[in-house]
Amino acid sequence: MSDASPEIPPDSGLEVRTYFVRSRNVLLARAEFSSLYVDYYLHLADQGFRPESDHDAVFKRALAGFVLHAASRPWNEHIAWTLNLQEPRLNLFLVGDNETGDVAGRIFTENVREGERSLFYCDVVRGRATKRRSAVEFNGNDPLVAAEAFYAQSEQRIGRFFQTAEEEVVLAVEHPDCDLAWLRDLDVDQVRRMDDAETVVLLERRIVRWRCGCSQARMLEVLAPVFRTDPEELFGDEQRLEIRCPRCARRHIVTREALEAHVAQSPDA
Repeated sequence: MSDASPEIPPDSGLEVRTYFVRSRNVLLARAEFSSLYVDYYLHLADQGFRPESDHDAVFKRALAGFVLHAASRPWNEHIAWTLNLQEPRLNLFLVGDNETGDVAGRIFTENVREGERSLFYCDVVRGRATKRRSAVEFNGNDPLVAAEAFYAQSEQRIGRFFQTAEEEVVLAVEHPDCDLAWLRDLDVDQVRRMDDAETVVLLERRIVRWRCGCSQARMLEVLAPVFRTDPEELFGDEQRLEIRCPRCARRHIVTREALEAHVAQSPDA
């Protein structure tokens, strides 16, 4: 992890703590996710969404795993996970900015790719470097199983997730000179008693918030290329249209007049 941690305002948000287990050389990331789940449900209510219960449960599990993974990574990384699940048939998308602590995501139930196995994609941009993508196949529909497969195949190290309470999840990650046998044999009860049984040293506290950052201006940028090519196809006889943010599904209303003005201000973009 980078020592150059940004200044994040101490307003409300989920606190994620990372620790180092001495003599085991394992990093732990853990959090109690109640507050973040509340923000997620408020977002759903605000946008008029009511996902099916099994879809909701799998998304929350993916969100917890994603947040813990991001908290274990350097501060200058932007990370996205995409999971293509076969049963139930849906896609999950999660995105996070470690510099701001913002996380967001959504569930896709339409036009979901059908395949023999589920797929997990991880996209990472560190600083100004080129985006790096990893992809792994996995069985079943558990996002945490998918993330563990990603650690084993793409990261080439052990990463294990443990649900220690109803809304509490812990990630244990292999570091150099790790006690591999201990990490492989670790179970939920041991994780719950970790502070008593092992020497656990606090490394960082990070604040995470449900926030996408999408805006009307960004939606205009997304629609501008289509409008330049075929405005009639985009609007038809209407003077306004609804667009959903591809990252969080927030509803934005874009008028033809506003889009015309935006294109006129940047005709060569």
